[in-house]
Amino acid sequence: MFDSLSEKLTQALKGITGKARLTEENVADALREVRVALLEADVALSVVKDFIDQVKARALGQEVSAALNPGEAFVQIVHQELVRVMGSENDALELKAKPPVIILMAGLQGSGKTTTVAKLARLLKERHRKKVAVVSADVYRPAAIEQLRTLALEVGAYFINSSGTEQPLDIARRAVTEANTQFADVLLVDTAGRLAIDAEMMAEIRALHALLNPVETLFVVDAMTGQDAVNTARAFNEALPLTGVVLAKTDGDARGGAALSVRAITGKPIKFIGVGEKTDALEPFYPERMASRILGMGDVLSLIEEAERKVDRDKAEKLARKLQKGNRFDLEDFRDQLQQMANMGGISSMLDKLPGMGALPAAAQAQLNDGMFKQMVVIIDSMTPQERRFPDVISGSRKQRIARGSGTQVPDVNRVLKQHKQMQKMVKKVTRKGGMQKMMRGVQALRSRGGGPR
Repeated sequence: MFDSLSEKLTQALKGITGKARLTEENVADALREVRVALLEADVALSVVKDFIDQVKARALGQEVSAALNPGEAFVQIVHQELVRVMGSENDALELKAKPPVIILMAGLQGSGKTTTVAKLARLLKERHRKKVAVVSADVYRPAAIEQLRTLALEVGAYFINSSGTEQPLDIARRAVTEANTQFADVLLVDTAGRLAIDAEMMAEIRALHALLNPVETLFVVDAMTGQDAVNTARAFNEALPLTGVVLAKTDGDARGGAALSVRAITGKPIKFIGVGEKTDALEPFYPERMASRILGMGDVLSLIEEAERKVDRDKAEKLARKLQKGNRFDLEDFRDQLQQMANMGGISSMLDKLPGMGALPAAAQAQLNDGMFKQMVVIIDSMTPQERRFPDVISGSRKQRIARGSGTQVPDVNRVLKQHKQMQKMVKKVTRKGGMQKMMRGVQALRSRGGGPR
């Protein structure tokens, strides 16, 4: 996510990081590169100008001249200003109102609105333990109703039926009554999208808003449309009392201009970002964490939270007990770890959140792809139970059989065995030195400084 912007900003700041003294000249040089990086990322010109002015004023002020390491202090100022532009802190949904809490979803056609409704329903169900009802008031695109029906079944939300022969206002009235009857905590209302902003569309959604009086009105915008995303968000904000924005498809946006512009232009917080196609690929938006990712500092807290949600705790505890008893980390354990990694969005998602990974050479990053890890699982699955538990029995003839069974080559099998050996040594070292306990103490310390789950 935002790879291009991250790479260019990191490069722009590299020259100033080690400076023992900041002058108008070296600050101007660094800010010139930062400005170009932001403009190339499609950040709105007014936002870029304000950002550069604020960083320059602070960089040449007392707070940097008094710092022990002025270069690092400058980078910290850039980080803080990125956070300010994106909204300072996470703005959570208001869920304490009388149920059903009504959330109205707006956006252009093709922005990912209907999929976002399903993602939000799943997030509210799994993380907030809410009973969620969904309804589509999009009577112009019959496929939208069927799409939401299918997605609601997938995420376990209660689907309120509607049809293209009804009026949107009639659907909305009936949906509120049915959500009450079903004792739903939250009602998500999907509205019609258009290919462009028009008076008819705005009149209809204003009427829906007036009828429903929603607690939250969220605008879903495709992050890949860059500057257009900001312009459409501004138009909707002028027509509706928006409470927040959802940036969809950020996994396909290497620039990041929308994330850095939409809050500053509309004054409305980014509440969620869509980070993939699956229904669990929706994350609360934390400006501080995103700023850290953009500057290549990683986002360890989000990684930890994701692990807590998606890692199979029973398997993790079973492995921990096994290792504590002195048993070896075998290929079955290795396969389980690879599958857990896939559950967390794959290696690319994890690398995005690890500090310093953006500095890896492109060739090294290309080797760390999810396809390679899937192939490793297939190779391990092609082994017998005995081979998985006792890898040392795997002879040359067995490697040939495993390669044939997995549709790979013997060198691929050798690579898996070598990587397992390396992992085995690392696990043994961590277990022997009490590394797991130290890591957990570090996690608790990180959370105590602020920025834990909200």
